[in-house]
Amino acid sequence: MANTDKNSYTIGFAIAMVVLVGSVLAGTFGSLKTKIDENKKKEKKQNILFAMGINKSTLTKNAADATSPVDAAQADELFSKYIGDNQYIIEGTKATKSDKAFGIDVKKEGQKAKEAGYVRKLPLYIGSVGGKKSYIVPLYGKGLWDAIWGYVALDGDLKTVKGAFFDHKGETPGLGANIKEAFFYEDFKGESIYSGAEYKGITVAKGNNDPKNERKNDNKVDAIAGATITGDGVTAMIKTDLKLYVPYFESIKVN
Repeated sequence: MANTDKNSYTIGFAIAMVVLVGSVLAGTFGSLKTKIDENKKKEKKQNILFAMGINKSTLTKNAADATSPVDAAQADELFSKYIGDNQYIIEGTKATKSDKAFGIDVKKEGQKAKEAGYVRKLPLYIGSVGGKKSYIVPLYGKGLWDAIWGYVALDGDLKTVKGAFFDHKGETPGLGANIKEAFFYEDFKGESIYSGAEYKGITVAKGNNDPKNERKNDNKVDAIAGATITGDGVTAMIKTDLKLYVPYFESIKVN
């Protein structure tokens, strides 16, 4: 019978438990990883569809559902219906249709772009509803506390916002976290990202004096009270990430 009073026994027992628990947790994570990854893909599809105007009301015909994304269970089917294989990798003015576009990590591409000579790969999704195209661009930036991201859908004119979706990792509840609320992202609809022929993006502005957001050519939407830094983050990611697509958009406008 082992002497349980010895330090060596205590240490050995602790090591055995760590190994056992670690093995169990690793096995559990491994078995769930496929499901976790699948759920992330569905959520991404929900958000892309939402930005282009495909939401729960598309199916229910209830206007009250317009601020809710489609159910996760329907995401794959609706993504195939409205976007399908119209997924592209943009490099400068070159667009390549590729099913790998969906798997591009926008954050990592931004980091790689800091390397000399690296040509950043930009994913683009082109949706179609009733013969009208939407060009959906993913965005990634930084808020007050952590990452923020989103999708902006442009109309076929490639300058007017058709819809937007924003989310965050850890912004302050009731303040910066409100970038994912309807009263904020709805203001982007109809806004132009150009001023004349010049790309301007959209600024989340304090003191905009346009509470009903009636001015659609001022390149501005109202800021969220008490969330200046988060709003600045949204402004920055629109102005920088969306601008990366301008050379390609300009090339297809000409053609």
